Order: sequence, then C-alpha cells, then structure tokens
Amino acid sequence: MVGHFRSYIWDPVLIVSQIILMQCIYYSFLGLWLAGIDSLVQNSRSLDQIFSYEVLGFSTPQGRLSMMAFILNSLTCALGLWFFVRRGKKCLDFTVTIHFFHLIGCWIYNARFPGALSWWLVNVVCMALMAVIGEYLCMRTELRAIPVNTGPKSTL
Repeated sequence: MVGHFRSYIWDPVLIVSQIILMQCIYYSFLGLWLAGIDSLVQNSRSLDQIFSYEVLGFSTPQGRLSMMAFILNSLTCALGLWFFVRRGKKCLDFTVTIHFFHLIGCWIYNARFPGALSWWLVNVVCMALMAVIGEYLCMRTELRAIPVNTGPKSTL
C-alpha cells in the first residue's frame, strides 16, 4: 500500500468520540468560565446560567456576564477544535453539532423551545466565532510547509 498524507477513511467511532469530547469541552469550560465570573461578582451558581435562555439578556448585569462567558467559551472551544479535530473543513460541522445538542438540552431543561432573541443572537455569534477561529487555526496548521528532504545533501 502506498502511504498517504491524510487518511480519508470514514471512521464513525472516531467521529462520535470527537463529538463527545467536544461536547464535554464545551460544557466543562462553559462551567469554568461561569464559575470564574460568578466568583468575581459574587453571583450564585446554577444550571440556569447554562440552560435557561431567560438568563441571557442585555438588560441585566448577570445576563451580560453570562453572554461574556458564552463568548469566551466559544474561543476556548475553537482551541479544542484545533487540538482534537485538526481539520479545517470539519470545524463548522462540529460547531453546529455542539450547538444543536445545546439547543436540545435547553429545550429539554426549559420544557419549551427557546424563544428569546438574545439567546439566539448569543448562540449564533458564538457559533460563528467558534467555527471561524477554529477553522483559521486548523487551516494554519494544515498549510504548514511539509519538509521534503531533511537528510544530509549528497554530492554527486
């Protein structure tokens, strides 16, 4: 068999494990960002900050701080895409999948479909940031020059 630069074999176990890993990164770092922000401003911590779409709002300080945590989390998850997915063309797929599962989680937690405009705005902005920054980082890594000849030169 001839060696290839990239393997394009469809591996469902790898894809599912990457989805689970990215989902864990998403919620772990979102929890850490929210806990850090809450400890700075002495807010109480609850699952409402992650799943309740009424918390995200422009009118309250807690809502603005939660939005800031979501945006910082999208930057952290872009690094996760770079470290674990490592493919620029898969970044959008993984980003949409993460946010789709978050939408389902919010729908189940609230027992109704998210209807707040601020929730949708924050998630669309976070999705765009995560996909674009993750894709940029992955493409920068993918486009590095591949050394062709690393051995000593021979004179003929």
